[in-house]
Amino acid sequence: MNTAEPTPAIAVLDDYQNVALEMADWTRVKERAAITVFNDHLADPEAVASRLAPFDILCVMRERTPLPRAMLERLPRLKLIVTTGRRNASIDVAAASERGIVVAHTGYSSAPTIEFAFALILASVRNIASENASLHAGGWQRSLGGSLRGATLGVMGLGNIGAEIARLGLAFGMKIIAWSQNLTAERTAAAGATLVSKTALFEQADILSIHLVLSTRTRGLIGAQELALMKPTARLVNSSRGPIVDEAALIAALREGKIAGAAIDVFDCEPLPQDHPFRTLANVLATPHIGYVSEDMYRVFYRDTVENIIAYLDGRPPPFLLTPGG
Repeated sequence: MNTAEPTPAIAVLDDYQNVALEMADWTRVKERAAITVFNDHLADPEAVASRLAPFDILCVMRERTPLPRAMLERLPRLKLIVTTGRRNASIDVAAASERGIVVAHTGYSSAPTIEFAFALILASVRNIASENASLHAGGWQRSLGGSLRGATLGVMGLGNIGAEIARLGLAFGMKIIAWSQNLTAERTAAAGATLVSKTALFEQADILSIHLVLSTRTRGLIGAQELALMKPTARLVNSSRGPIVDEAALIAALREGKIAGAAIDVFDCEPLPQDHPFRTLANVLATPHIGYVSEDMYRVFYRDTVENIIAYLDGRPPPFLLTPGG
C-alpha cells in the first residue's frame, strides 16, 4: 500500500509578465512539488477561494491578491505563503500564524522605485509620452515642455524613497520642500529640504511627489481641499499607493484644469478598469504599477522565493520569516 505523502501543490500568483519561472532556478522545487503559474488577476473573493483551495503553498506578489482572515479560513490545505518584499499589508499574518500557516518574505530594494518615480517627474514635465505617441503617429513637435531647474519640488514623506527623490531634485537644481505628519526639521535638513506646513506644500510645489506608506492616517490624505491649493501649472506624481489620493477629487481637478497634470503609477483598483478616466485623460501620464518592476528586482524576488520553499520542504524554518507585527 502506497502511503507516500502527496506531492505539494504550489501556486505562483499574478505573474503578469509570465516570467517567474525564468527569474530563478526552480529545479529543486520542481523535483518535489507541482507548480502552477497564474498570469491573470482575480478580484472576486469567491473566484480567488475556488482557485487557491487546492494549493499547499502560495507565492504572491506584494499587495496584489489579498489574503485576509476570511480568505485564509477557506484554504484548509495552505501551509506556506511566500510574499515578495519585506512586508505585505494584504496578508493577515496574525491570522495565518493562528492557523499554522508559515509566512515568508523576500529581499527588496527601493532603487527601482526611486529611479522610476523620478522618471515619472521628468516624463510628465517634458510631455515625453505624448510626444512619443505623436511621433509614432507621424507627427513632430507638438508641445512645450517645462523645466526642473529653479522649480519647487514638494516631497510628501521623507523616508528612504522620499529622501532620495529630494536629493535627485537637488541635483537638477530644484528647490526642495517637504511635509509629512511626523517629519522633523532635522530629518528634512539632512535631505537638503525645507520643512513646511501641509498647506504650504500644496501651495508652493510645482511638482508634488508622494512617498508615504498607506495606512489609516494616510488614506484619503489628499482630497479636493488640498488639490484646490495647488497652482494651475503644478503636477502631482504618485508612485506610492493610489488610495492616498482621493481618486474622484483628482479626476475632477484634472478634468477642470485646476492642475496641469498628474503622473500616476498606483491606483485604487488594480489592474486599472478598462473604462477608467485615467486611461483617456490627456493630462494624465499613467503606468501600470511598474515602479518596482525591474529584472534585477524580480531575480531577487524569485531567488528568495525558491530558497524559502526549499527550506520549508526540508522541514527547516524559511530563511526570511515574516512574523505578526514584523
